[in-house]
Amino acid sequence: MSAYQDQRVVVTGAGGGIGAALAHRFAAEGATVVVNDLDAAKAAAVADEIGAGAIAVPGDASAVVAEAREALGGRVDVYCANAGLGSGGDAFADEAVWEAAWDTNVMAHVRAARLLLPDWLERGSGRFVSTVSAAGLLTMIGAAPYSVTKHGALAFAEWLSLTYRHRGLQVHAICPQGVRTDMLTAAGSAGELVLAPTAIEPEAVADALFDGMEQGRFLILPHPEVADYYAARATGPDRWLGNMNHIQQKWETR
Repeated sequence: MSAYQDQRVVVTGAGGGIGAALAHRFAAEGATVVVNDLDAAKAAAVADEIGAGAIAVPGDASAVVAEAREALGGRVDVYCANAGLGSGGDAFADEAVWEAAWDTNVMAHVRAARLLLPDWLERGSGRFVSTVSAAGLLTMIGAAPYSVTKHGALAFAEWLSLTYRHRGLQVHAICPQGVRTDMLTAAGSAGELVLAPTAIEPEAVADALFDGMEQGRFLILPHPEVADYYAARATGPDRWLGNMNHIQQKWETR
């Protein structure tokens, strides 16, 4: 029997891409899954694809916990904070772009945790899955709001893990590079240069998460080479920044 049999799971941003793949995989493992997306039609379509064991709860990921928990009969065992904005732009991006990226990529996770933690800590169990991106470990050219807020999402996931792991909370941060989703398409020429050559399918991200959960790992790297990049960034920041700047210059002259 799967470890997720009869578990109650919420996946935000599950109307397509990684979120849909996670929802399908949890359901296949025997969980009951709330499929959340801001686009009600997309949430309903994924729930219909899954069939029994899936419940569409559309709406803003920042405010879905109460309705999702009610739909699941009063309990959430796994929360996948997957909804995200791939906001491009530089330091001069509009304030509204920065605010939206911060609200979705970071504060939605914080708001969910506020509502989930009391029950999880009382029970001594709970699982928080944060879809971060390799940009949260490294960075992404042409996307300052996305890079900065994904760093924030990783920092919050780390904080949750180090603070509550002894009380039964399990936290996982998924950090893929390119994934063949609408977000990759929206990344434009920067995505084509940096992400597209090694892009994987959303289902591969779900596989990596389940492998990581089985092994109890915090950091989930669907692209294993990201570990080497992360180490290089930490041990040789100037060299790493110089290499990234070369990529930036290459992008500017495309």
